[in-house]
Amino acid sequence: MSKQRVIPLRAVSPAAGNDGLRPHLKAMPPLSLYVHWPWCVRKCPYCDFNSHESRQSIPEATYIDALVADLESALPSIWGRRVSSIFIGGGTPSLMSPDAFDQLLTAIRTRVTLLPDAEVTLEANPGTAEAGRFKGYREAGANRLSLGIQSFDDAKLAALGRIHDSREACRAIDIAMSCFENVNLDLMYALPGQTLQQAGRDVDALVACGTPHLSCYHLTLEPNTAFAQNPPQVPDPDLAADMQDMVEDKLGAAGYAHYETSAFARPGRQCHHNLNYWQFGDYLGIGAGAHGKLSAANRIWREARQRHPATYMSKVFDAGAISESREVGAGDLPFEFMMNALRLNDGFATRLFAERTGLPIDIIEPRLIDARDRGLIEANRESIRPTRVGQRFLNDLLQIFLRDDA
Repeated sequence: MSKQRVIPLRAVSPAAGNDGLRPHLKAMPPLSLYVHWPWCVRKCPYCDFNSHESRQSIPEATYIDALVADLESALPSIWGRRVSSIFIGGGTPSLMSPDAFDQLLTAIRTRVTLLPDAEVTLEANPGTAEAGRFKGYREAGANRLSLGIQSFDDAKLAALGRIHDSREACRAIDIAMSCFENVNLDLMYALPGQTLQQAGRDVDALVACGTPHLSCYHLTLEPNTAFAQNPPQVPDPDLAADMQDMVEDKLGAAGYAHYETSAFARPGRQCHHNLNYWQFGDYLGIGAGAHGKLSAANRIWREARQRHPATYMSKVFDAGAISESREVGAGDLPFEFMMNALRLNDGFATRLFAERTGLPIDIIEPRLIDARDRGLIEANRESIRPTRVGQRFLNDLLQIFLRDDA
């Protein structure tokens, strides 16, 4: 990484006394829409998302009606704003019929204004891939598909509890690429019993697929998962770090830019929806367990919907689906902004902090100086970016921006 000339940052009062401030946004940030589909065929042992095995028939029609009612109740909070991207995640949204998906997108389009080039992503499981379904999603308006491949090794897929094998993964990729120009593939590394050579073969297979976007994640044993209760034998930290280096080297050599902690893309093919998250844009979340972050002229707040699908569907038509809503105070905004923006390898334009938080960047200058002096960021008047060390020790970097009383 080339060294950047550092312009000294003026030291001012620390951020601990920010609570008397209120954000003042001169313009609203970009707005995205997240839609959660809570059902899957089988819960993976590593998954801590709000997903539920579909042991009985999925109440598809009722859930679509609930999503529409949820969106309608949220319209006053986004009135007059245009939506730049939609992401339908889960769970396994590819369990949704194309007709239901068409109904959902039609309802969204008639209630909010979508930008003409809005990115519309649907997540899919290779185990539910059908040419007719994928073609139906594309005809209904999806223009980006994200496939959860995770590995091309059948033994590793079995260890992860996936419902597909490598043959089905390759078939799903072929179907996806015949229907969509914009396809993302998810891959995990540091899997149970995985060697560096095995991880390398997975990455080679991933590159050979030729999709414009790739997401490569380190397997983590999250609380409240089957893996947390019965932990598998995973690679030690040194081997996992070697795998991370290998992933970055192989994908870089293949022409993929590493633009975010776990995201790689061909030139111009970054995920616009996720970029909006990382740049602290706004997003409305609808569906069971969906989270959102929204802004007004002088406040920023987060909200969450009822988690369980049955509870969500029963409440959305009456009392409303929101289970929690909290304002993000000025003392917490710097950390929340940095927690997202510092995931980007190129960092962010310095002006973006004030534009998205409504606070002057002066309030965090001492912390920026601290992070810079520790070699974790490069900072000047135009931009702030994590160094290679800052990328690898992101949690240590983010600790600097926590409130003093956190």
